Amino acid sequence: MTNLPIRAVLWDFGGVILSSPFEAFRRYEAEKGLPTDIIRTVNATNPDSNAWALLERNDISPEEFDCLFATESQALGHRIPGADVLALLAGEVRPHMVAALDTIIESGLLTACLTNNVVSTSPTPTDRQQEVSAIMAKFHHVVESSKVGCRKPEPRFYEIACELLNVSPHECVFLDDLGINLKPAAAMGMRTIKVVDSFDALDELSAHVSLTLR
Repeated sequence: MTNLPIRAVLWDFGGVILSSPFEAFRRYEAEKGLPTDIIRTVNATNPDSNAWALLERNDISPEEFDCLFATESQALGHRIPGADVLALLAGEVRPHMVAALDTIIESGLLTACLTNNVVSTSPTPTDRQQEVSAIMAKFHHVVESSKVGCRKPEPRFYEIACELLNVSPHECVFLDDLGINLKPAAAMGMRTIKVVDSFDALDELSAHVSLTLR
C-alpha cells in the first residue's frame, strides 16, 4: 500500500503556509528577559490537557486561556499572560507556499488544511483575517481543531481529513513544521515532510507529486 500514488496533499497552516509563530515567541522572550523557548516548554507540558490543548479544542475561552496559561507558566518559574501569547500567533504569508498550493490544485490533486487553531473573537474581520480566509478557501477541505473537537497529533484528526477527501492515508503526503504532528501521520501510512526551510520542503514535495513547485 505504501506504493499507492499520491492523491492528496495535506497542509499545516501556521509554520507552513504562514511563517512559524515560534519566531515571534523567541522575540517576545528576548524582549521580556525570559528563557528561550519557555513558551514552547509550557505548551509541551501536559500537552493533551494543558491550556493550549483546551483552547485549540475550543473547551475554554480566550479569557480562560489567559489565566490558565499564566498559571501554568508560573509553575515553571515565569508568569506569562496567555493573552500575550495569542497576540504572537499571526505569521506572515509565504507567497511561494500559496503558489505551490495553487499548482497542486490545478494539477487535479486533492488538498486539505489541517490546523490547530482557536476561535476568533474579533467582531469584524481584519484585513489579515480576510487574507487568511481567502487562502483557506482554496483548499478542498479545512479541518480545524476548534471545530472538530480534536487536534494534532490525535490520530482522529488525520482520520477526519482522509474521510472528507475520501482517500487512504497511503495516498497522502502531509506537511507540518512539528515532528510530533508528523509521527502519527507517518504511522498511519502518510508520507510526511517536516517544514524547516520552506523552499527545501517544496523541493521534497515536488519529488513526491512529480510537479515543479518553485
